[in-house]
Amino acid sequence: ELLLLWPAGMLTSRCPQPDQDEDLPMGCEDPAGEGQRGWEGAPARAEEELCRLVLSTPSSILRDREIEELGPQLPPRLTQQPWHLLYSTGRDGFSLRTLYRSGARPDSPALLLIRDTEGQAFGAFSASAIRSSSGFYGTGETFLFSFCPELKVFRWTGRNDFFVKGDVNLLMVGGGSGRFGLWLDGDLHHGGSQPCETFDNETLSHREEFCIQDLEMWGLA
Repeated sequence: ELLLLWPAGMLTSRCPQPDQDEDLPMGCEDPAGEGQRGWEGAPARAEEELCRLVLSTPSSILRDREIEELGPQLPPRLTQQPWHLLYSTGRDGFSLRTLYRSGARPDSPALLLIRDTEGQAFGAFSASAIRSSSGFYGTGETFLFSFCPELKVFRWTGRNDFFVKGDVNLLMVGGGSGRFGLWLDGDLHHGGSQPCETFDNETLSHREEFCIQDLEMWGLA
């Protein structure tokens, strides 16, 4: 498999970042029980069951070919179920608060699609609805992905349970030792991606910090 290594770089704009000096706790309480692990995470299976990603409206971020490639990476139970656009920066403005208020069912999975200002497309699949929370939640079905330019999927390693956590100022997917697989700021203008223990991922964007051009969140009706 061909691995593309992108040079590290920092944006010139001042971007709020997660605290890199504070390690994440190894245990996060989840009274709702949503933090239980799903299937044991592992590298993508050699043969994925066919799972077509059906979007109710066209995406402004992914092309048809990319949608076809991403579909088989989703859990088989989601085959043929229509995904609805819950939030879009083009339609709803740039606000993490608005994203949380998008109206997704608590038991609905979420598909987060991002395109940065360099034209790079990447995102995350969450087995639970993306919401504001006091601790990490989600299951081992959660994964990160990037089209760089071909699809790469980064699944749960089993090293920790730091799947998704968000508040009004920051949304994080994956973590460990002060590094986050994907993070977005409260204004949804800036974000970042680093290799993290949860997914053993590569940097999703060309840079460890990026500016967001478009963002979409999809969920099941």
